[in-house]
Amino acid sequence: MPASLFVVILGLFCCSKESSQSVLGRPELMGPSVALVKSIADFHCKLEIYPKNVTILLQLFKEGDRGKVLGFYTSLNGKVANFPIVVKPNHEGNLECVAKAQNNSDIEPTVSYTQYLKVLEPVNEAEIVVSSGPEEFFEGKTLDLYCKPHAGNHVSYTWLLNGRLVSPSRLRYVVDDHLSINRTTSEDSGSYMCIASNHFNETDVFFSNSSEVVITVKDLVSIPDISFTVLKEDSHNYSAVVACQTAKGSPPVTFSLYNRTELVANMTVDDRNATFKLPLVLDRLMAWLQCQANNGDRIESSQWIPLEVVPVGGPVTMHYDYDIGENYAVIDLRFYCKAAKGSFPRYQWFLNKTLLHGRGSFYYVVNQDPGESRLLLSVGRSSTGTYHCEVSDSFDNATTISSKRLYMDKEVLNRLPVLVVAVVFGCFTALVVLVSICCCIAVIYRRRQYGEKTPLSFEMEGMMTAYEDVLDCSEYNEDTDVLNTASGAEFDQASEASVDEWPQIEKDKKTLEDEPVDGP
Repeated sequence: MPASLFVVILGLFCCSKESSQSVLGRPELMGPSVALVKSIADFHCKLEIYPKNVTILLQLFKEGDRGKVLGFYTSLNGKVANFPIVVKPNHEGNLECVAKAQNNSDIEPTVSYTQYLKVLEPVNEAEIVVSSGPEEFFEGKTLDLYCKPHAGNHVSYTWLLNGRLVSPSRLRYVVDDHLSINRTTSEDSGSYMCIASNHFNETDVFFSNSSEVVITVKDLVSIPDISFTVLKEDSHNYSAVVACQTAKGSPPVTFSLYNRTELVANMTVDDRNATFKLPLVLDRLMAWLQCQANNGDRIESSQWIPLEVVPVGGPVTMHYDYDIGENYAVIDLRFYCKAAKGSFPRYQWFLNKTLLHGRGSFYYVVNQDPGESRLLLSVGRSSTGTYHCEVSDSFDNATTISSKRLYMDKEVLNRLPVLVVAVVFGCFTALVVLVSICCCIAVIYRRRQYGEKTPLSFEMEGMMTAYEDVLDCSEYNEDTDVLNTASGAEFDQASEASVDEWPQIEKDKKTLEDEPVDGP
Protein backbone atom coordinates (compact mmCIF):
# COMPACT_ATOMS: atom_id res chain seq x y z
CA MET A 1 0.00 0.00 0.00
CA PRO A 2 1.48 3.42 -0.86
CA ALA A 3 2.49 5.56 2.08
CA SER A 4 0.38 8.47 0.88
CA LEU A 5 -2.82 6.38 0.86
CA PHE A 6 -2.12 5.13 4.36
CA VAL A 7 -1.72 8.67 5.63
CA VAL A 8 -5.07 9.73 4.07
CA ILE A 9 -6.94 6.79 5.63
CA LEU A 10 -5.40 7.46 9.02
CA GLY A 11 -6.39 11.12 8.79
CA LEU A 12 -10.00 10.26 7.91
CA PHE A 13 -10.18 7.84 10.83
CA CYS A 14 -8.90 10.42 13.27
CA CYS A 15 -11.30 13.06 11.92
CA SER A 16 -14.21 10.62 12.12
CA LYS A 17 -13.36 9.71 15.69
CA GLU A 18 -13.03 13.36 16.65
CA SER A 19 -16.31 14.18 14.88
CA SER A 20 -18.14 11.35 16.61
CA GLN A 21 -17.03 12.67 19.93
CA SER A 22 -18.51 16.13 19.17
CA VAL A 23 -22.00 15.01 17.98
CA LEU A 24 -25.08 14.29 20.13
CA GLY A 25 -27.27 11.35 19.27
CA ARG A 26 -31.09 11.44 19.36
CA PRO A 27 -32.35 10.97 22.92
CA GLU A 28 -35.07 8.40 23.65
CA LEU A 29 -38.09 9.43 25.79
CA MET A 30 -40.00 6.85 27.81
CA GLY A 31 -42.95 7.22 30.20
CA PRO A 32 -46.67 6.50 30.80
CA SER A 33 -49.27 7.26 28.10
CA VAL A 34 -52.09 7.96 30.62
CA ALA A 35 -51.87 9.65 34.00
CA LEU A 36 -54.34 10.93 36.56
CA VAL A 37 -54.43 14.57 37.49
CA LYS A 38 -52.33 15.35 40.59
CA SER A 39 -50.55 12.02 40.36
CA ILE A 40 -46.75 11.73 39.93
CA ALA A 41 -45.62 10.43 36.57
CA ASP A 42 -42.01 9.37 35.89
CA PHE A 43 -40.51 10.04 32.46
CA HIS A 44 -37.06 8.80 31.40
CA CYS A 45 -34.76 10.25 28.77
CA LYS A 46 -31.83 8.14 27.53
CA LEU A 47 -28.93 9.40 25.38
CA GLU A 48 -26.69 6.74 23.77
CA ILE A 49 -24.27 8.90 21.73
CA TYR A 50 -22.61 11.91 23.31
CA PRO A 51 -19.08 13.44 23.38
CA LYS A 52 -16.73 12.54 26.20
CA ASN A 53 -15.93 14.96 28.94
CA VAL A 54 -18.83 17.23 27.95
CA THR A 55 -21.63 18.01 30.35
CA ILE A 56 -24.97 17.11 28.71
CA LEU A 57 -28.24 18.82 29.68
CA LEU A 58 -31.45 16.82 29.17
CA GLN A 59 -34.76 18.72 29.42
CA LEU A 60 -38.45 17.70 29.23
CA PHE A 61 -40.86 19.97 27.33
CA LYS A 62 -44.36 19.95 25.95
CA GLU A 63 -44.13 20.12 22.19
CA GLY A 64 -44.43 23.65 20.93
CA ASP A 65 -43.79 25.19 24.36
CA ARG A 66 -40.04 25.46 24.98
CA GLY A 67 -40.59 28.36 27.36
CA LYS A 68 -41.70 26.08 30.22
CA VAL A 69 -39.41 23.27 31.38
CA LEU A 70 -41.23 20.31 32.88
CA GLY A 71 -38.02 18.66 34.09
CA PHE A 72 -34.21 18.72 33.54
CA TYR A 73 -31.14 16.59 34.21
CA THR A 74 -27.36 17.02 33.70
CA SER A 75 -24.92 14.16 33.11
CA LEU A 76 -21.28 13.44 32.24
CA ASN A 77 -21.43 9.68 31.92
CA GLY A 78 -24.61 9.28 29.85
CA LYS A 79 -26.83 7.91 32.54
CA VAL A 80 -30.59 7.79 31.99
CA ALA A 81 -32.31 11.02 33.07
CA ASN A 82 -35.40 10.70 35.30
CA PHE A 83 -38.15 13.37 35.22
CA PRO A 84 -40.80 12.96 37.97
CA ILE A 85 -43.63 15.45 37.38
CA VAL A 86 -46.90 16.25 39.17
CA VAL A 87 -49.48 15.80 36.45
CA LYS A 88 -51.71 18.74 35.62
CA PRO A 89 -54.50 19.02 33.04
CA ASN A 90 -52.33 21.24 30.82
CA HIS A 91 -49.68 18.53 30.58
CA GLU A 92 -51.86 16.59 28.17
CA GLY A 93 -50.33 16.46 24.73
CA ASN A 94 -47.05 15.48 23.03
CA LEU A 95 -43.95 15.56 25.28
CA GLU A 96 -40.35 15.65 24.03
CA CYS A 97 -36.80 15.40 25.47
CA VAL A 98 -34.11 17.87 24.31
CA ALA A 99 -30.39 17.07 24.68
CA LYS A 100 -27.71 19.73 24.36
CA ALA A 101 -24.12 20.28 25.47
CA GLN A 102 -23.57 22.84 28.17
CA ASN A 103 -21.05 25.60 27.53
CA ASN A 104 -20.41 24.34 24.01
CA SER A 105 -22.39 26.01 21.30
CA ASP A 106 -20.59 24.11 18.54
CA ILE A 107 -22.51 20.94 19.33
CA GLU A 108 -26.04 20.99 17.86
CA PRO A 109 -28.88 20.05 20.29
CA THR A 110 -31.02 17.02 19.44
CA VAL A 111 -34.68 16.22 20.12
CA SER A 112 -36.32 12.88 20.88
CA TYR A 113 -39.43 11.53 19.21
CA THR A 114 -42.61 12.78 20.91
CA GLN A 115 -44.73 10.74 23.29
CA TYR A 116 -48.41 11.53 23.85
CA LEU A 117 -49.62 11.88 27.44
CA LYS A 118 -53.34 11.59 28.16
CA VAL A 119 -54.29 13.34 31.39
CA LEU A 120 -57.43 12.02 32.99
CA GLU A 121 -59.45 14.03 35.48
CA PRO A 122 -62.21 12.06 37.23
CA VAL A 123 -65.72 13.43 36.67
CA ASN A 124 -67.38 15.20 39.56
CA GLU A 125 -70.67 17.00 40.32
CA ALA A 126 -72.53 16.66 37.03
CA GLU A 127 -75.63 18.82 36.56
CA ILE A 128 -78.23 19.44 33.84
CA VAL A 129 -78.56 22.86 32.23
CA VAL A 130 -81.85 23.61 30.41
CA SER A 131 -80.87 25.98 27.63
CA SER A 132 -84.19 26.01 25.77
CA GLY A 133 -86.08 28.02 28.38
CA PRO A 134 -88.59 27.22 31.14
CA GLU A 135 -88.96 23.70 32.37
CA GLU A 136 -92.73 23.81 31.67
CA PHE A 137 -93.97 24.62 28.17
CA PHE A 138 -96.49 23.56 25.52
CA GLU A 139 -95.99 20.79 23.01
CA GLY A 140 -94.35 21.41 19.65
CA LYS A 141 -91.33 23.31 20.98
CA THR A 142 -87.71 22.12 21.14
CA LEU A 143 -86.12 20.90 24.38
CA ASP A 144 -82.34 21.38 24.74
CA LEU A 145 -80.49 19.87 27.73
CA TYR A 146 -76.75 19.92 28.50
CA CYS A 147 -74.88 17.77 31.02
CA LYS A 148 -72.12 19.84 32.65
CA PRO A 149 -69.78 18.21 35.21
CA HIS A 150 -67.83 20.61 37.42
CA ALA A 151 -64.68 18.58 36.80
CA GLY A 152 -63.63 15.83 34.45
CA ASN A 153 -62.42 15.22 30.93
CA HIS A 154 -62.68 12.41 28.40
CA VAL A 155 -66.23 12.00 29.63
CA SER A 156 -69.00 9.77 28.24
CA TYR A 157 -72.64 10.73 28.82
CA THR A 158 -75.80 8.71 29.35
CA TRP A 159 -79.31 10.25 29.46
CA LEU A 160 -82.24 8.81 31.40
CA LEU A 161 -85.94 9.72 31.30
CA ASN A 162 -87.92 8.41 34.25
CA GLY A 163 -85.13 5.91 34.87
CA ARG A 164 -85.09 4.61 31.30
CA LEU A 165 -82.35 5.08 28.72
CA VAL A 166 -83.01 7.80 26.14
CA SER A 167 -82.09 6.41 22.75
CA PRO A 168 -81.47 8.56 19.65
CA SER A 169 -84.34 8.70 17.16
CA ARG A 170 -85.69 10.83 14.33
CA LEU A 171 -86.68 13.59 16.75
CA ARG A 172 -84.19 12.90 19.56
CA TYR A 173 -80.53 13.82 19.11
CA VAL A 174 -77.91 12.69 21.63
CA VAL A 175 -74.47 14.14 20.91
CA ASP A 176 -71.88 14.04 23.70
CA ASP A 177 -73.22 16.18 26.53
CA HIS A 178 -76.18 17.55 24.50
CA LEU A 179 -79.74 16.13 24.36
CA SER A 180 -82.14 17.82 21.92
CA ILE A 181 -85.80 16.83 21.35
CA ASN A 182 -87.68 18.44 18.47
CA ARG A 183 -91.48 18.78 18.28
CA THR A 184 -92.01 17.71 21.85
CA THR A 185 -95.21 16.09 23.07
CA SER A 186 -96.56 15.25 26.50
CA GLU A 187 -94.76 11.88 26.23
CA ASP A 188 -91.50 13.80 26.61
CA SER A 189 -92.52 14.96 30.07
CA GLY A 190 -90.77 13.45 33.08
CA SER A 191 -87.62 13.42 35.18
CA TYR A 192 -84.39 13.76 33.23
CA MET A 193 -81.00 12.73 34.62
CA CYS A 194 -77.56 12.50 33.04
CA ILE A 195 -74.70 10.20 34.06
CA ALA A 196 -71.14 11.38 33.33
CA SER A 197 -68.36 8.79 33.40
CA ASN A 198 -64.72 8.28 32.46
CA HIS A 199 -62.23 5.48 33.12
CA PHE A 200 -58.54 5.02 33.81
CA ASN A 201 -56.56 2.12 32.35
CA GLU A 202 -59.78 0.23 31.60
CA THR A 203 -60.01 -0.67 35.29
CA ASP A 204 -60.91 2.38 37.34
CA VAL A 205 -64.26 3.91 36.28
CA PHE A 206 -65.54 7.19 37.66
CA PHE A 207 -69.24 8.17 37.70
CA SER A 208 -71.18 11.30 38.53
CA ASN A 209 -75.00 11.38 38.46
CA SER A 210 -76.73 14.70 38.05
CA SER A 211 -79.75 15.69 40.05
CA GLU A 212 -83.10 15.12 38.32
CA VAL A 213 -84.72 17.89 36.31
CA VAL A 214 -88.50 17.63 35.87
CA ILE A 215 -89.69 18.72 32.42
CA THR A 216 -93.41 19.25 31.84
CA VAL A 217 -94.68 19.35 28.25
CA LYS A 218 -98.30 20.47 28.23
CA ASP A 219 -100.81 19.30 25.61
CA LEU A 220 -102.52 21.96 23.56
CA VAL A 221 -106.30 21.84 23.59
CA SER A 222 -107.89 20.14 20.62
CA ILE A 223 -111.00 21.35 18.81
CA PRO A 224 -113.83 20.90 21.31
CA ASP A 225 -117.00 18.94 20.68
CA ILE A 226 -120.36 20.44 21.53
CA SER A 227 -123.63 18.60 22.10
CA PHE A 228 -126.70 18.90 24.25
CA THR A 229 -129.40 16.78 25.83
CA VAL A 230 -132.89 17.67 26.93
CA LEU A 231 -133.97 17.64 30.55
CA LYS A 232 -137.68 17.65 31.40
CA GLU A 233 -138.20 19.79 34.48
CA ASP A 234 -142.00 19.28 34.67
CA SER A 235 -144.88 18.78 32.25
CA HIS A 236 -144.34 22.18 30.60
CA ASN A 237 -140.71 23.17 31.29
CA TYR A 238 -137.62 21.83 29.58
CA SER A 239 -133.91 22.64 29.79
CA ALA A 240 -130.97 22.02 27.48
CA VAL A 241 -127.82 20.63 29.10
CA VAL A 242 -124.96 21.71 26.80
CA ALA A 243 -121.74 19.65 27.04
CA CYS A 244 -118.34 20.92 25.88
CA GLN A 245 -115.32 18.61 25.85
CA THR A 246 -111.91 18.26 24.26
CA ALA A 247 -109.99 15.07 23.52
CA LYS A 248 -106.64 16.73 24.39
CA GLY A 249 -105.43 19.58 26.53
CA SER A 250 -103.52 19.84 29.78
CA PRO A 251 -105.69 21.22 32.60
CA PRO A 252 -106.84 23.62 33.72
CA VAL A 253 -109.03 24.33 30.67
CA THR A 254 -111.35 27.30 30.35
CA PHE A 255 -114.57 26.68 28.36
CA SER A 256 -116.65 29.56 26.99
CA LEU A 257 -120.15 29.16 25.53
CA TYR A 258 -121.25 31.64 22.85
CA ASN A 259 -124.60 32.39 21.21
CA ARG A 260 -123.26 33.81 17.98
CA THR A 261 -121.21 36.80 19.25
CA GLU A 262 -122.76 36.90 22.73
CA LEU A 263 -120.95 35.19 25.60
CA VAL A 264 -123.46 33.00 27.42
CA ALA A 265 -121.21 31.53 30.15
CA ASN A 266 -117.69 30.32 30.85
CA MET A 267 -116.04 28.04 33.36
CA THR A 268 -112.55 26.72 34.21
CA VAL A 269 -112.27 23.03 35.02
CA ASP A 270 -109.49 20.67 36.04
CA ASP A 271 -110.48 18.13 33.41
CA ARG A 272 -111.58 18.46 29.80
CA ASN A 273 -115.36 18.57 30.23
CA ALA A 274 -117.80 21.35 31.05
CA THR A 275 -121.63 21.54 31.07
CA PHE A 276 -123.97 24.51 30.81
CA LYS A 277 -127.72 24.55 31.47
CA LEU A 278 -130.00 26.72 29.30
CA PRO A 279 -133.80 27.18 29.14
CA LEU A 280 -135.51 25.45 26.21
CA VAL A 281 -138.82 25.66 24.35
CA LEU A 282 -139.75 22.73 22.10
CA ASP A 283 -140.25 23.28 18.37
CA ARG A 284 -138.44 26.63 18.45
CA LEU A 285 -134.93 27.66 17.37
CA MET A 286 -133.51 29.09 20.59
CA ALA A 287 -129.92 29.93 19.63
CA TRP A 288 -126.83 29.04 17.64
CA LEU A 289 -124.19 27.73 20.07
CA GLN A 290 -120.41 27.37 19.95
CA CYS A 291 -117.84 26.21 22.54
CA GLN A 292 -114.35 27.67 22.89
CA ALA A 293 -111.55 25.96 24.83
CA ASN A 294 -108.33 27.58 26.09
CA ASN A 295 -105.58 26.25 28.35
CA GLY A 296 -103.11 29.10 28.08
CA ASP A 297 -101.46 28.88 24.68
CA ARG A 298 -104.24 29.08 22.09
CA ILE A 299 -108.03 29.06 21.71
CA GLU A 300 -109.90 26.36 19.80
CA SER A 301 -113.54 26.63 18.71
CA SER A 302 -116.17 23.99 18.08
CA GLN A 303 -118.65 23.94 15.21
CA TRP A 304 -121.92 25.87 15.46
CA ILE A 305 -125.04 23.89 16.35
CA PRO A 306 -128.66 25.05 16.52
CA LEU A 307 -130.39 24.84 19.89
CA GLU A 308 -133.64 23.42 18.57
CA VAL A 309 -135.62 20.37 19.68
CA VAL A 310 -138.30 18.82 17.47
CA PRO A 311 -140.56 16.20 19.10
CA VAL A 312 -140.93 12.86 17.34
CA GLY A 313 -143.65 12.60 14.72
CA GLY A 314 -144.95 10.01 12.30
CA PRO A 315 -145.19 8.08 10.27
CA VAL A 316 -142.71 5.47 11.48
CA THR A 317 -141.46 3.34 8.59
CA MET A 318 -139.88 -0.09 8.79
CA HIS A 319 -138.16 -2.04 6.00
CA TYR A 320 -135.63 -4.84 5.76
CA ASP A 321 -132.92 -6.46 3.68
CA TYR A 322 -131.05 -9.75 4.03
CA ASP A 323 -127.98 -11.84 3.18
CA ILE A 324 -128.11 -15.10 1.20
CA GLY A 325 -125.96 -18.15 1.93
CA GLU A 326 -124.37 -20.74 -0.34
CA ASN A 327 -127.63 -22.66 -0.83
CA TYR A 328 -129.46 -19.42 -1.78
CA ALA A 329 -131.30 -19.42 1.54
CA VAL A 330 -131.66 -16.29 3.67
CA ILE A 331 -129.31 -16.48 6.67
CA ASP A 332 -129.21 -12.90 8.06
CA LEU A 333 -131.95 -10.29 8.24
CA ARG A 334 -131.77 -6.55 8.97
CA PHE A 335 -134.73 -4.43 9.99
CA TYR A 336 -134.58 -0.61 9.74
CA CYS A 337 -136.84 1.74 11.71
CA LYS A 338 -137.08 5.49 11.16
CA ALA A 339 -139.42 8.25 12.31
CA ALA A 340 -140.45 11.08 10.01
CA LYS A 341 -139.14 13.68 12.46
CA GLY A 342 -137.65 13.98 15.92
CA SER A 343 -134.44 15.43 17.37
CA PHE A 344 -133.97 12.88 20.16
CA PRO A 345 -135.86 9.70 19.21
CA ARG A 346 -135.80 6.56 21.32
CA TYR A 347 -136.33 3.31 19.41
CA GLN A 348 -137.73 0.09 20.83
CA TRP A 349 -138.10 -3.23 19.00
CA PHE A 350 -140.78 -5.82 19.69
CA LEU A 351 -141.19 -9.47 18.74
CA ASN A 352 -144.73 -10.76 19.27
CA LYS A 353 -145.32 -7.67 21.47
CA THR A 354 -142.33 -8.56 23.65
CA LEU A 355 -139.67 -5.85 24.06
CA LEU A 356 -136.25 -6.77 22.70
CA HIS A 357 -133.38 -5.36 24.71
CA GLY A 358 -129.90 -4.51 23.42
CA ARG A 359 -128.77 -8.05 22.67
CA GLY A 360 -130.14 -11.58 22.72
CA SER A 361 -129.39 -15.08 21.50
CA PHE A 362 -130.47 -14.38 17.90
CA TYR A 363 -130.66 -10.56 17.58
CA TYR A 364 -128.69 -7.38 18.14
CA VAL A 365 -130.09 -3.82 18.35
CA VAL A 366 -127.94 -1.04 16.84
CA ASN A 367 -128.79 2.58 17.68
CA GLN A 368 -125.64 4.33 16.54
CA ASP A 369 -127.42 6.75 14.23
CA PRO A 370 -130.00 8.88 16.10
CA GLY A 371 -132.05 9.15 12.91
CA GLU A 372 -132.46 5.39 12.48
CA SER A 373 -132.35 2.13 14.42
CA ARG A 374 -131.36 -1.31 13.15
CA LEU A 375 -132.29 -4.77 14.32
CA LEU A 376 -129.93 -7.54 13.20
CA LEU A 377 -131.35 -11.08 13.15
CA SER A 378 -130.04 -14.56 12.46
CA VAL A 379 -132.78 -16.42 10.61
CA GLY A 380 -134.00 -19.52 12.41
CA ARG A 381 -136.78 -21.02 14.45
CA SER A 382 -136.27 -18.65 17.39
CA SER A 383 -136.52 -15.56 15.17
CA THR A 384 -139.94 -16.47 13.72
CA GLY A 385 -142.70 -14.05 14.62
CA THR A 386 -144.23 -10.60 14.15
CA TYR A 387 -141.93 -7.60 14.43
CA HIS A 388 -142.57 -3.89 14.87
CA CYS A 389 -140.77 -0.87 16.32
CA GLU A 390 -141.94 2.04 18.48
CA VAL A 391 -140.50 5.54 18.63
CA SER A 392 -140.80 8.11 21.41
CA ASP A 393 -138.83 11.13 22.67
CA SER A 394 -135.83 10.14 24.76
CA PHE A 395 -136.65 12.88 27.27
CA ASP A 396 -140.41 12.28 27.35
CA ASN A 397 -142.26 9.03 26.65
CA ALA A 398 -145.70 10.63 26.64
CA THR A 399 -145.94 10.22 22.86
CA THR A 400 -145.20 6.82 21.30
CA ILE A 401 -145.60 6.05 17.59
CA SER A 402 -145.62 2.47 16.31
CA SER A 403 -144.71 1.10 12.89
CA LYS A 404 -146.65 -1.49 10.93
CA ARG A 405 -146.24 -5.10 12.02
CA LEU A 406 -144.41 -7.56 9.82
CA TYR A 407 -144.45 -11.34 10.12
CA MET A 408 -141.23 -13.14 9.30
CA ASP A 409 -140.17 -16.79 9.21
CA LYS A 410 -137.71 -18.83 7.20
CA GLU A 411 -140.26 -20.21 4.71
CA VAL A 412 -141.69 -16.76 3.95
CA LEU A 413 -138.26 -15.29 3.36
CA ASN A 414 -137.20 -18.08 0.99
CA ARG A 415 -140.45 -18.01 -1.02
CA LEU A 416 -140.26 -16.21 -4.34
CA PRO A 417 -142.18 -12.93 -4.12
CA VAL A 418 -145.19 -12.38 -6.42
CA LEU A 419 -143.53 -9.32 -7.82
CA VAL A 420 -140.46 -11.34 -8.84
CA VAL A 421 -142.61 -13.96 -10.56
CA ALA A 422 -144.60 -11.25 -12.34
CA VAL A 423 -141.46 -9.53 -13.51
CA VAL A 424 -139.92 -12.77 -14.83
CA PHE A 425 -143.13 -13.77 -16.64
CA GLY A 426 -143.57 -10.30 -18.06
CA CYS A 427 -140.00 -10.28 -19.34
CA PHE A 428 -140.53 -13.66 -21.02
CA THR A 429 -143.79 -12.49 -22.68
CA ALA A 430 -142.14 -9.30 -23.86
CA LEU A 431 -139.33 -11.37 -25.38
CA VAL A 432 -141.80 -13.60 -27.30
CA VAL A 433 -143.68 -10.55 -28.61
CA LEU A 434 -140.45 -8.92 -29.65
CA VAL A 435 -139.34 -12.02 -31.59
CA SER A 436 -142.75 -12.22 -33.34
CA ILE A 437 -142.59 -8.59 -34.36
CA CYS A 438 -139.11 -9.10 -35.76
CA CYS A 439 -140.29 -12.07 -37.85
CA CYS A 440 -143.23 -10.10 -39.30
CA ILE A 441 -140.98 -7.20 -40.18
CA ALA A 442 -138.61 -9.61 -41.94
CA VAL A 443 -141.43 -11.13 -44.06
CA ILE A 444 -142.69 -7.70 -45.13
CA TYR A 445 -139.18 -6.60 -46.02
CA ARG A 446 -138.58 -9.72 -48.17
CA ARG A 447 -141.85 -9.20 -50.04
CA ARG A 448 -140.95 -5.63 -50.80
CA GLN A 449 -137.55 -6.75 -52.02
CA TYR A 450 -138.83 -9.52 -54.44
CA GLY A 451 -142.21 -7.98 -55.34
CA GLU A 452 -145.48 -9.87 -55.02
CA LYS A 453 -143.77 -13.19 -55.68
CA THR A 454 -141.86 -14.80 -52.94
CA PRO A 455 -138.71 -16.83 -53.45
CA LEU A 456 -140.88 -19.96 -53.04
CA SER A 457 -143.02 -18.99 -56.04
CA PHE A 458 -139.89 -18.51 -58.15
CA GLU A 459 -138.78 -22.01 -57.21
CA MET A 460 -142.18 -23.48 -58.18
CA GLU A 461 -142.04 -21.76 -61.58
CA GLY A 462 -138.64 -23.27 -62.27
CA MET A 463 -139.99 -26.73 -61.47
CA MET A 464 -142.98 -26.26 -63.86
CA THR A 465 -140.72 -25.15 -66.69
CA ALA A 466 -138.58 -28.22 -66.29
CA TYR A 467 -141.73 -30.39 -66.41
CA GLU A 468 -142.88 -28.79 -69.67
CA ASP A 469 -139.48 -29.46 -71.25
CA VAL A 470 -139.84 -33.17 -70.50
CA LEU A 471 -143.30 -33.42 -72.09
CA ASP A 472 -142.06 -31.43 -75.12
CA CYS A 473 -145.37 -29.66 -75.47
CA SER A 474 -144.94 -26.59 -77.58
CA GLU A 475 -148.45 -25.25 -77.11
CA TYR A 476 -151.74 -26.19 -75.48
CA ASN A 477 -155.19 -24.79 -74.85
CA GLU A 478 -156.42 -23.43 -71.58
CA ASP A 479 -159.56 -21.84 -70.32
CA THR A 480 -159.89 -18.17 -70.96
CA ASP A 481 -159.50 -17.33 -67.29
CA VAL A 482 -156.15 -19.15 -66.97
CA LEU A 483 -153.07 -17.27 -68.04
CA ASN A 484 -150.27 -18.93 -70.03
CA THR A 485 -147.03 -18.03 -68.28
CA ALA A 486 -143.50 -18.69 -69.40
CA SER A 487 -140.11 -18.33 -67.84
CA GLY A 488 -138.18 -15.27 -68.80
CA ALA A 489 -135.16 -17.47 -69.47
CA GLU A 490 -136.98 -19.42 -72.27
CA PHE A 491 -138.85 -16.58 -73.98
CA ASP A 492 -137.85 -13.10 -74.93
CA GLN A 493 -141.26 -11.60 -75.55
CA ALA A 494 -142.00 -7.93 -75.58
CA SER A 495 -145.50 -8.50 -74.23
CA GLU A 496 -148.12 -11.27 -73.75
CA ALA A 497 -151.41 -11.61 -75.67
CA SER A 498 -154.34 -10.24 -73.84
CA VAL A 499 -157.57 -12.18 -73.30
CA ASP A 500 -159.35 -10.03 -75.92
CA GLU A 501 -157.05 -11.34 -78.70
CA TRP A 502 -157.93 -15.04 -78.18
CA PRO A 503 -160.94 -15.17 -80.64
CA GLN A 504 -158.84 -13.83 -83.52
CA ILE A 505 -156.08 -16.29 -82.67
CA GLU A 506 -158.53 -19.22 -82.73
CA LYS A 507 -159.92 -18.06 -86.15
CA ASP A 508 -156.47 -17.84 -87.65
CA LYS A 509 -155.65 -21.25 -86.32
CA LYS A 510 -158.67 -22.87 -87.99
CA THR A 511 -157.87 -21.19 -91.33
CA LEU A 512 -154.40 -22.61 -91.25
CA GLU A 513 -155.73 -26.08 -90.53
CA ASP A 514 -158.18 -25.96 -93.52
CA GLU A 515 -155.51 -24.97 -96.03
CA PRO A 516 -154.02 -27.89 -98.01
CA VAL A 517 -150.48 -28.83 -97.40
CA ASP A 518 -148.19 -28.44 -100.40
CA GLY A 519 -146.03 -31.34 -101.30
CA PRO A 520 -142.35 -31.11 -101.39
